[in-house]
This record gives sequence, structure tokens and C-alpha cells, in this order.
Amino acid sequence: MNATRRAEVRFKGVRAGIVEQKPDRSSVFAYDPGWRESIACALPPVPNVHAWADGVHPVFQHLTAEGWLRESQARVGALDSDDDLGLLLRYGRDCIGAISVHAQDEARIAVAPNLDPATRAAVESLRTISGVQKKLLLVKTDAGFAAAGPEGPAPYIGKLNDTRIETLVRNEALTLSLARELLGEKYVTGATVGDVSGFGQALIVQRFDRTPDDQKLRLEDLAQVLAKPRGPDSSHKYDSSFEEAGGAIKKFSARPEIDLVRFYKLVVANGLLGNCDAHLKNFSLLERPEGLRLAPAYDLVNTAVYHDQGFSTRFALRIDGQYWQHDQLTEKTFRIFGRNLGLSDRVIAGASIDLRKGIAKVSKKLRAGLEAEREPGFITKYEQVVSSATARILP
Repeated sequence: MNATRRAEVRFKGVRAGIVEQKPDRSSVFAYDPGWRESIACALPPVPNVHAWADGVHPVFQHLTAEGWLRESQARVGALDSDDDLGLLLRYGRDCIGAISVHAQDEARIAVAPNLDPATRAAVESLRTISGVQKKLLLVKTDAGFAAAGPEGPAPYIGKLNDTRIETLVRNEALTLSLARELLGEKYVTGATVGDVSGFGQALIVQRFDRTPDDQKLRLEDLAQVLAKPRGPDSSHKYDSSFEEAGGAIKKFSARPEIDLVRFYKLVVANGLLGNCDAHLKNFSLLERPEGLRLAPAYDLVNTAVYHDQGFSTRFALRIDGQYWQHDQLTEKTFRIFGRNLGLSDRVIAGASIDLRKGIAKVSKKLRAGLEAEREPGFITKYEQVVSSATARILP
């Protein structure tokens, strides 16, 4: 980069300020004169100027894609894959949440004609979505679901199977279903398995950062809230603790007493369901009429079932100062965690009672799945992870 670049930052479609990045990679986001509303927890309007020494501020870094989508966007846009502002200038006019980034020249950018269908769909919309898994923004059609174009709403996310993990869509659909038994229907994102035109089966997730009339809602993942840099290979989303995440919820939630208990139960549920990848980007604060609240649970996958394929079984964030392997998590681990959050033993015990009621329903569903499985396979592995974790965490 050999010139200063500038982009307009909008909040719910209204210009809020300008982000500027210099040739030395340092950047500044400045609110427009007279702007009084915070667009992000880490970007208060007073002071109205926020500098970052290396790249753009993490609030903007974490609007960008990861994994396959990032690589596709960078390749098609002839960009360095570490160029967050470059990616946002091209694809940031519709991001997750209420913030969007707009180039001063909003002219339509040509897309090369010789792209594979998945890459074409990913980049032609000129939108972006964070996360590593292969995914697309979708619209509903008379025939089902299709990739969203550059105009109009995109109310669904389609999460596609991974060629390395054939059961990924099935796994997430099941894990979300079981999480609803553990946490309650309204506390877990809605999702179903369906077909996407040209791409086959996918997990179809209803976006909760958009209203039914396509108004944008403020949504910030905890990596943004805590201003954690994206880091090499997005590694900084693991450089934290569940206690630090809880501290952010306590500070910014409009109902911290309620949301801390919800957060505690969600972390325990991740342990019970074998989701070792519950990092900072997988927890968010969502705009509600009363203010920011803990968002419904999302991106829940039993990753422990893939340990024989080389996937890590280390719990994503630290608890009580250390990282734990999944098979080390016990009732004591989570009791200490609850106390570290500031929860009383009475509240922790009450949460455990609720989770025990939920895990009974989970076990019943998994037993039904085992009966339908003709020979030991995915459900057998899944049930073994859950039953083993339950014996340790909710004895």
C-alpha cells in the first residue's frame, strides 16, 4: 500500500464517520462532527477519534471474512489476504450487524467470468460475512434458497458441507437442536437443513441481526467488543478467557444479571455437547429494545467427535487462567468458572438443575438416534462424547 485510503463508515445505513489508513498501515476512525451514538462498544463517540497502529481497528477487522470466503474475496479482488480495509472497500457494503463500509466510488465492480459457482456467488454479491466455515448469504425463492445478489435483503446464511468433514451440516443441525433442549428454544438461533440452488444441502440459518422488514440491528461479537486484533490466521479470537468474555457482557449488557447466567449455562452447554471451538467470535451482543443483550447461541458444533481426524479437543478459551482439554472439564471446573464470573453458589446450583433437566431430554434424543443407526457411526460417536461429558460435568 503506497497511498492513504479512506472509506465512509455507515451505521444502519446512515453515515457515521470516516476510516482512514496510511501507507505505514496505521489507521484512524473519526466520527463525523455532531455524531453522538456509539456504533460499537469499543468505539465510543467520546473521544470521537480512534487510532490503531497496525491495520484498521478490530471492530472493522472482525467484519471481514475468514477461511475460504476471505481467500476467494482476496483472490478475485487482487488483494492481499491480510488487507482488511481493502476487503471492506470491495465487499463491506453489507456486513453482519449494523456497520457497513463504503468506498467513495460505489460503482459496480466487475467480476471475472471464469469463476467456479461457489466463488462467483461468494464475491458477486459484494457482501461479506465473518467466520471460517464455507458459507453464503441467501434469499428464499419459490424453489427454495439461492445465493443473494448485490441488491435487496439477504436474511439467511447457508453453511455448506466441508469436503474434509462430510457430517458437518448434520452435526451443527443436531447440536443446535440439542442446545435448544439445554438452554431453551428462544436462546438458540433458528436453523434447518435445506437445499441451496447450485450447491446442494446446507444448514439454513435465519439471521437475527435483521428485522423482518430488513432493518439492521447492532450486533457485535466479543472479539469486537474486547477490541482483540484479528491476528495471524484469526488466532486472537482464542487469546482470551471465558471470564474476560463474561466481564464484557457484565459491562455492556442492559441486563447483566440475567445475561451472565445465560452465558454461564451456554459455556457449560458447550462442554456437554463437545463444542471445543467456542471462541470470542461465537458469542455476541445483540441490539434489543432495552439495549444490548447476549445474542442467541450460534455456531455450535460437536468438534470433539472429530478428534481422530486431528481436530483439537482443547476448550477454546481459558477458564481460571488455563486452557483445558475437553476430557478434563468437570463439575469443579465450571463451579470455579461460575464463581469467577461473580455468580453465587445458589445461582450456580440453580443453573445446574436446569441443565440436568435439559440433558435428560438430550440423552433421550440421542438414544432414539442410536436406535435408528443400523451400525455404529456418527451418532454413536456423538452420544459417547455427550455421555462422557455429562458424567464429569453434571454427575
